[in-house]
Order: sequence, then C-alpha cells, then structure tokens
Amino acid sequence: MSARPIAAATVSFGLVTIPVKVYSSGEASAGVHFNMLHRKCGSRLKQQYVCSKDNEIVGRDDIAKGYEFSKGQYVLFSEEELKALQERATHAIEITEFLPTSKVDPIYFDKSYYLGPDKGGDRAYRLLAQALEKSKRSAVAKYAARGKQYLVLLRPLGDAIVMQQLRYVDEIRPVSEVPLGDAVVKPAELKLALQIVEQAVGDEFKPEAYEDEVRGRILAQIERKVEGHEITAEPEEEPKAQVIDLMAALKSSLAKRAGERRPAKQSPAGGTRRAGKKAKSSEG
Repeated sequence: MSARPIAAATVSFGLVTIPVKVYSSGEASAGVHFNMLHRKCGSRLKQQYVCSKDNEIVGRDDIAKGYEFSKGQYVLFSEEELKALQERATHAIEITEFLPTSKVDPIYFDKSYYLGPDKGGDRAYRLLAQALEKSKRSAVAKYAARGKQYLVLLRPLGDAIVMQQLRYVDEIRPVSEVPLGDAVVKPAELKLALQIVEQAVGDEFKPEAYEDEVRGRILAQIERKVEGHEITAEPEEEPKAQVIDLMAALKSSLAKRAGERRPAKQSPAGGTRRAGKKAKSSEG
C-alpha cells in the first residue's frame, strides 16, 4: 500500500523549485499502547483539566495559555497574539548550504521524514537526489511549517531524499557537562579492546538483523491475556558483578568471542561432532 503524505512543501534548489510531499518515516502501528480505563467497568477515561488553586474542573472555553517569566508568575496571551507570534507557514524548504554528510554529528538528529515528488516535480526531484548522491553531500535547509521554523538536512537514500530534522545548537547539552573522570588507559588494555572490536567488525549496518525483543515479548503476553491466561512477572536476572580487573575482563571477552566463532569439528563421514567426543561408528 502506498504511503500517504502528511504535508506538501517546496524545495528551493538554486533557481529550481521542486514541489514535494512529506511522508512519515515511522510506522505508528509499531508501538504498543495502553489506554487508561475505569477499573470498575473497563470503560475509557476522559481527560479533564483541574485548576490547582480552586480545584475546579476547567472547560476548554475557560483555558488560556501563558508564559512563566518568573517562578509562579505568568503573562497571558490571547489566541490572536499567539497566532501573531507563530512563523508564517510558507511550507518552503530553503536550502542554504551543502555539506559532507559526515560533517553533521548525529547528536543533532531529531525526527526524519521522506520527501517524494509532487505533481510536476519528478524530474527536478530526481536531479537533486542524484546530485546529492554523486557529490556525497547533504543540503542544510530552513523549513517553515506548523507555526515554527525548523532546521533540516536533506540527505540521499538511494533514489529518494530524506528530510532529517535537526536540533538547534542551544537545544544540545554540551558534552563538557558530563563528568568523565581522569582514568588512564594502559596500552595493553587498548590493544585487547581493539582485538575485541576487530572480532565484531561488520561491512555494513543490517537493521533487519535486529528486532525489538521487548515489544515481541509484550505482544506475546498480551495475546495470552486476551486468551484468558494470567501474566506473571519473569524472574529478575542476578545483577552482574562489578568489573574489578579490567585486563581479566578483556581477556575473558576475547576468549568468549573466539569460542563463539570457532566452527564445530567435522567427523570423517562429514557429520558434525563436538571436540573431545569420539564419533560412534555403526556396524551393519
């Protein structure tokens, strides 16, 4: 089934204007959602707003929006004032520069969307997609929509273009705020760590090799509950011991991975047998 667009936009590429449609890159049905119900009768609950001062239920007509400029002090805005504050939704994706994709740290990545050509934009869309692919670059752009201005990155994905929403620099906490300690790594420890890395090196990321095991377990338990079975909590795993000897832990990890990769020995007849076990011969 073809994807349904969630918005329409226009990409400005030099003097070229490309009409595009915006598509969600995520599957809404992939998540597991629980609803809030009345325990007594099992009916859905309705959300209500209650005043923290008067303890009264406030209807939508009596709700106003305000900005807290000081602790417990708010300035109220009317609907007209709020609309005046919003960015005019031009739905224009204005490219400002082209950068090597590797120069944009993934820490800035937020939501991602697919862009597809809108009516009359097929050729120009494919031109931009191929230009990005050939140049190994991505386009930084400003996108005005839903009353806000977004910073986005247009990057190629095969024949398609992905619009990666970026976070602004003031939305990123500096890594310098994270205490990293002052431990010194020994050369021998680094050598063993690099060997462990080499044992698990892959040529490319294969997302199909991974799945959300927790989601699968929850769905299986939900199915059991629907069938009338009770759900019991799984026994908790014993907490792992804290690593005291780093070198010993590295050597154990290296030996474990080497054992996992060692192929099973073959018997003379071509069968598989475990090391240390004699193959039984059959007499006819």
